[in-house]
Amino acid sequence: MQEEPYGEVFLINKPYEWTSFDVVKKVRNALKIKKVGHAGTLDPLATGLLIVCAGKKTKSIESYMAQEKEYTGTFVLGKTTESFDLEKEVIDVADPSHITLEDVKSAAAKLTGDILQVPPMHSAIKIDGKRVYESARKGLDVKMEARPVTVTAFEITGFENPDVHFRIVCSKGTYIRSLARDLGELLNVGAYMSALTRTRIGEFKLDDAYELLDLIKIIKERQNENL
Repeated sequence: MQEEPYGEVFLINKPYEWTSFDVVKKVRNALKIKKVGHAGTLDPLATGLLIVCAGKKTKSIESYMAQEKEYTGTFVLGKTTESFDLEKEVIDVADPSHITLEDVKSAAAKLTGDILQVPPMHSAIKIDGKRVYESARKGLDVKMEARPVTVTAFEITGFENPDVHFRIVCSKGTYIRSLARDLGELLNVGAYMSALTRTRIGEFKLDDAYELLDLIKIIKERQNENL
């Protein structure tokens, strides 16, 4: 399997509650090489497409990270959390029962296009050389600057109040959890993200991805064939 110079790109459906690095570590151990990395972090509570590059293909990581992303998932109105997902405790904000589908679509339209977005405190962004989530976990206040991102599509695919189901197409650096926060603020009821799946990165699709344990099995079988 390991030709010289070896290089391979793996499309993987990241399991729920695994970190992106957990997946990289699993692939690295199976391949028995050090040069393995992923092209774009998925939060532990998200699932979906993770591109993992090995060997000489790690040189392509930046180009994959720069590509357009597509996600599906669910926001919950009327409540929020410190991390804007289920990593932190859910807090009541306001009764969302008066919110209509048209209200939600109107708010989503305001979050579509070229926008300025403040990343969540619980994120892997580095400020002064430190990951901001590390500062957040210590209770430190870090000023997060708004950054330009592009939301090409913010489609509401279903609405069973308080659950908002969506499909979002966006640029590199867009935080879907921040869109949950911003949607909730526009509707004056708060919101958090309860589920997220990355379905596409550029031309790479989740439909073509391996389940992680299936891929590990294939890698080990290939290695045994080459013994």
